Amino acid sequence: MFVTHNRRHQRRFAFQVIYSLVFGRDMSKDALIKSFDNFWTEEEFDIERQDSYAWTLVEGVFDNHDSIDEIITLHSQHWKLNRIAKVELTILRLCLFEMLFCPDIPLKVAMNEAIELAKDFGDDNSKTFVNGVLDAAAKGAERDIRKTIQSEKTES
Repeated sequence: MFVTHNRRHQRRFAFQVIYSLVFGRDMSKDALIKSFDNFWTEEEFDIERQDSYAWTLVEGVFDNHDSIDEIITLHSQHWKLNRIAKVELTILRLCLFEMLFCPDIPLKVAMNEAIELAKDFGDDNSKTFVNGVLDAAAKGAERDIRKTIQSEKTES
């Protein structure tokens, strides 16, 4: 039996793959592909890895890890990355990738999906922490966009 490939299901799948990599020693692209394919085979998705939204998310978080972590550090107010619980850190990385690199996903949808993941996989405080960091990041992005627009107007 094949599993549906809607975005919510694939987002949850991507979360689980990314979360599993947090505990691995090998952080290479080959290890990423192997881990993904192991999970993928178990799920029996009816599309190829490279065509899946889950792969877009997993590969995107992997490729943009440093940039995403900078944003988390900037907006997590006095929390160092190594102090953030692995579940919350994984959710933040996943959602921030969507917010930054998936323009077809509205910010509010990405944030809501992250909060749902926090409810399902985190503890009682996870959703509040995740929401706070993502809200700060979204407001920061809006300020940056406004500054860019203003500077473009003054240059014209």
